[in-house]
Amino acid sequence: RPMLPDFSSQREKEKYFHALSEDRKIDVLNEMIEECEHIVFLGGAGVSTESGIPDFRSKDGLYNQHDVRFDAYQPEYLLSNPCLEREPKVFYEFYRQKMDARGILPNKAHYKLAEMEAKGKLEGVITQNIDGLHQAAGSKVVYEVHGSTLRNYCDRCGKKYPSDAIYTSEEAVPHCSCGGKIRPDVTLYGEMLPSDAWSGAGRLISRADLLIVGGTSLTVSPASSLVSSYRGKYLVIVNRDKTSQDSSADLAFHNSIGEVFSHIEV
Repeated sequence: RPMLPDFSSQREKEKYFHALSEDRKIDVLNEMIEECEHIVFLGGAGVSTESGIPDFRSKDGLYNQHDVRFDAYQPEYLLSNPCLEREPKVFYEFYRQKMDARGILPNKAHYKLAEMEAKGKLEGVITQNIDGLHQAAGSKVVYEVHGSTLRNYCDRCGKKYPSDAIYTSEEAVPHCSCGGKIRPDVTLYGEMLPSDAWSGAGRLISRADLLIVGGTSLTVSPASSLVSSYRGKYLVIVNRDKTSQDSSADLAFHNSIGEVFSHIEV
């Protein structure tokens, strides 16, 4: 496979990538992957939508699914700590209806990332998704900066509960034997990001020489701040719609992430 040139300046590099045809861009992505030694993937909701999980902000996303039961509330409130504390019955009803990922399977992108890691070409995944599909596909190094629906715990004593505890409970508000609420290990609006996942994501970004960003509009933190802090050699963005960071990327694909990843060779 041909190797990318050594660029004498940032301007020369930008000119080279800007002149690439769409067909050549896939080849160049594979050349980047072959060349780089510290590859990191940062993913958002668009990675999971191809498995059938709705995202939040697209025209078909959760924010646009009008449901009479929840029309009186803002979606951000329904997935917030204040809703959990003040109106737990509303919170758990919304959570059970909208956040149940049981039976959902990984897609091409999840499996390709797991393959890249297994072959030593990917250092890890940073995901904003809470569905556990990266692990289901076989990825081992996964930093879930928004937590996971697959983990539940008591908000009083900390006891851990199975992944389906909230969905199978016969209580409107599921309770632990100590009297506390069984809640998902998910970062709700109004809560701090999990420190272990956030610091792990920062370590990956700090040493990456190729950052591949997929399925995120990069309009909100933490994804936008992680990309802004990246100082590695190459930045690639794969998203159906244009993002605010496209102009900073060496390659930007406005396509299905599964389609693009199906052409990655490792």
